[in-house]
Amino acid sequence: MQFKNPEVLYFLFLLIIPILVHLFQLQKFVKVPFTNVAFLQKLVQQTRKSSRIKKWLILATRMLLFTAILFAFSQPYFSNKEIKTNQHSFIYLDNSLSTNTEGEKGNLLQTAAKEIIENASLEDIYSLQTNTDFYENITYEELKNRLLNIKNTSKKLTIEDVILRNTSQNSNKSKTSHKTILISDFQNTYKNEFTNVTSSFSSVKLENSKKNNISIDSVFVNNSNTTNLTVNVVINNKGAAKNNIPIAIFNKEKLLSKQSFSIDANSKKTIAFTIQNQTKFLGKIALTFSDTFSFDNTFYFSLNTTKKAPVLSIGKSAAFLNKIYTKDEFNFTESTLQNVNYNTIPKQQIVILNELENIPESLSKSLFNFSKKGGTLVIIPNNKIDIQSYNLFLKNITNTTIQSKISDSLKITNINFNHPLFKNVFSKKVLNFQYPVVESYYPISSKNSSNIVTYENNLPFISELNNSANKIYFVSSSLSRENSNFQNSPLIVPIFYNFGKLSFQHSELYYYLDEENIIDIETSLEKDEILTVVNATSSFIPPQQTYQNKVSITTKSDPLEAGFYYILSQKDTLQSIAFNTPKEESSLTFLDINSVKEVNNNIIFSSSIASFFEDLNKKNEVHWLWKWFLALAIVSLLLEIFILKFYKS
Repeated sequence: MQFKNPEVLYFLFLLIIPILVHLFQLQKFVKVPFTNVAFLQKLVQQTRKSSRIKKWLILATRMLLFTAILFAFSQPYFSNKEIKTNQHSFIYLDNSLSTNTEGEKGNLLQTAAKEIIENASLEDIYSLQTNTDFYENITYEELKNRLLNIKNTSKKLTIEDVILRNTSQNSNKSKTSHKTILISDFQNTYKNEFTNVTSSFSSVKLENSKKNNISIDSVFVNNSNTTNLTVNVVINNKGAAKNNIPIAIFNKEKLLSKQSFSIDANSKKTIAFTIQNQTKFLGKIALTFSDTFSFDNTFYFSLNTTKKAPVLSIGKSAAFLNKIYTKDEFNFTESTLQNVNYNTIPKQQIVILNELENIPESLSKSLFNFSKKGGTLVIIPNNKIDIQSYNLFLKNITNTTIQSKISDSLKITNINFNHPLFKNVFSKKVLNFQYPVVESYYPISSKNSSNIVTYENNLPFISELNNSANKIYFVSSSLSRENSNFQNSPLIVPIFYNFGKLSFQHSELYYYLDEENIIDIETSLEKDEILTVVNATSSFIPPQQTYQNKVSITTKSDPLEAGFYYILSQKDTLQSIAFNTPKEESSLTFLDINSVKEVNNNIIFSSSIASFFEDLNKKNEVHWLWKWFLALAIVSLLLEIFILKFYKS
């Protein structure tokens, strides 16, 4: 038994007062002469004995009355928690796209929200975490309103992030009883994510009723010519084989072609559409099929006219550069140091210093301004360089110095596969390729460089001299055939090709929501002008950085919905882009709750949301006893009245 006001019980010591009153209450007996003394003495004994019993009964009823009143005011109760302890429930409700499917009781997300509303306690305090929002310390009514308006989103939130948020919130609260429930389908979640979880919490796994799904995995275009192009659609089937599935291609909302296909169980298939070549094309692929997820049956892509990236090589003529920077993708020009046109440098996306013996001050100033405004530099030293002129240039542009040349034969052995230059270049890590060799090299000293390719002694062969405003790549050795056979290595093509490609981030065929995407727009803005991204129903201003002849925008938190979007400068449309839902949302890989029990006993999986709240409410239920003590006080008072009125001495 617990007490809401235990301090009232201190007044129990006052019960000694009626005891003292009853014990020391003196009565004066009047002596009356009487002839029959024997008879009189017997009468007195009987009266005193009866009066003493009555007094003790009255004392007992009064003691019981006062005790019951004091206990009633102390408000005793039975409960598993103290009445002064607030109940706080942290609820994570997964509203990712994968919960927008049917379960036994209907839509998973809407059913879960409804069950929380129906079973949550009206008195408790709640914190609601979704994939997009966090509502802290809200009442039941606020919780109800948030749940009634919840919608699916493409944003993902890891279990680790949810647990971290819950732990940090609970640590800031005292005199509060915490309960945590995670409600999710646990898509693409694995048991090792729960290994280091020390706090206990409950979970409810949302189960969809269908166990098969067909989705549009990706789209790519080839066979482009002056007349037609081929749009290839990759279909991914999870589950049983399927036949006669309709698929169509649209230019925005205009139907261009339609066909049907069959696909084997648990396989991928490519469907080809031949369409007329167009300078701008807003493509939409639509599947007509009812399965687990419907959001992945539509896919958007955008074809824009891609401008060729201008590339300038200053120094020695190099045949390998002409072969890499082809006319169909790049505007490649070469110039000797004596004939370079400084007015063309600001118009380039990438400038390659190919084996210059020294860097003149005039060129250094032009390259400094070029780099400062977002241009990309690639520096390939000569076998006989003027180290002082190189270091003077690098000192102005980045915190790097070149050291004296070392003549030593070294193999180029290590590749940083995580560098953006090698993104989508290798299907797997290659460790035993034919190593190129250099006969001499220039070590560098840099505080903020990252290695791209290194020698066998772990010194950098190609490194990126990190700078917040630009990209500068340094090759530590001459690439002349007399000094190295790197020109014969397969590595040279993806490295230099991506030097050019990464210098200007052309818009892709499509992008994914909730991923960081960098898009370069070839335009010049005035000082206070900005670019906006809009579609038919919404608009947002993306983070952006303005350079001399381009603007770089970054998308991550926006947009939120798949579809076509337009990049605007004031009212002028500069480019169209397309966004799709992440492929991971189409996965049918869900957490096996039995495997979690093997690695962590702190996690309890409830059978349903209703059972969790029923158990929680039952544990928090308070059985008040003050009414019983009040009733006992009334009964004691009635007993005293009865004794005083009907009990005769």
